[in-house]
Amino acid sequence: MPITDFRAVLGRAAGAALAGALAAGAFVTGTTPAAAINSYNASPAPERTEVGALVVQWDDDGDPATPDRVDWMCSGTMVDADTFLTAAHCTSDWPAGARFHVSLDQDVQAGLDAARAAHPGDPSAVAAAVGVEGTAHQDPAYPGPSSDPHDIAVIQLPAAAVAARWTFTPAALPTEGRLGALGPRQLDATPFTVAGYGTQEAQRGPGGLTHPGGGVRMKAPVGFDALNAPWVRLAMTAPQGNGGACYGDSGGPNFAVIGGRSLLVATTITGDGPCYATNVAYRLDTPVARAFLAPFVALP
Repeated sequence: MPITDFRAVLGRAAGAALAGALAAGAFVTGTTPAAAINSYNASPAPERTEVGALVVQWDDDGDPATPDRVDWMCSGTMVDADTFLTAAHCTSDWPAGARFHVSLDQDVQAGLDAARAAHPGDPSAVAAAVGVEGTAHQDPAYPGPSSDPHDIAVIQLPAAAVAARWTFTPAALPTEGRLGALGPRQLDATPFTVAGYGTQEAQRGPGGLTHPGGGVRMKAPVGFDALNAPWVRLAMTAPQGNGGACYGDSGGPNFAVIGGRSLLVATTITGDGPCYATNVAYRLDTPVARAFLAPFVALP
């Protein structure tokens, strides 16, 4: 099964500076708000106010005389008042001077469209209109080996600026080994939900495969498939009532209801290229993930 990271893939001209870093695939047009996650078995998630989008401002053509590009790229989750959890591959491979913002709006794409119209040629104003700027910190061991890629990062934000714009309850993290403590039958019976701002599954058109939509916070049920360190693999197959993640959902949350509580147990990292089958998510209950998170957030 071909796999690729689930960072949003940009249009060819605007994303030329990232061509080597992004996986080949379809392109986010970013013109009209539409459904995210997979189109099947998915629904809007306005109640998941702790789930946000990573918005990046960067020089996309190497010419400092031309305006920067601003776009949403990944998803993530607030795990306390000032810490946004996402994937390390979302904060890597950017040109020097890239700036990271977080938006907790339900429809980030509509916000970007309105900000571009209100602030033409002023990317800093566009970014500030939709999000709060923060500082990225990624696991220094990223990219690690396939046995553990250390694909985890946080954006540290000014808590007062976040609180002035959005109201949310931070996601609850799991205790160490929480998923591993569940047996196969318990994992099979555990409700999992993926959330994010990403695009839909591949659709065929005159120009080949495209991934429409994106920029709107959505959620979908996913089913347990397999567990190993550092991954939980979640099934996205439609006939079983599941949806799933796609491009732009990288770093976004995978929640599990365990012991009657909704826990943020993993973050979306990769999956099959067409976004039909499997969401491969980085576990947050492992010693490696917890060691990275400990300086930024109080762990259970």
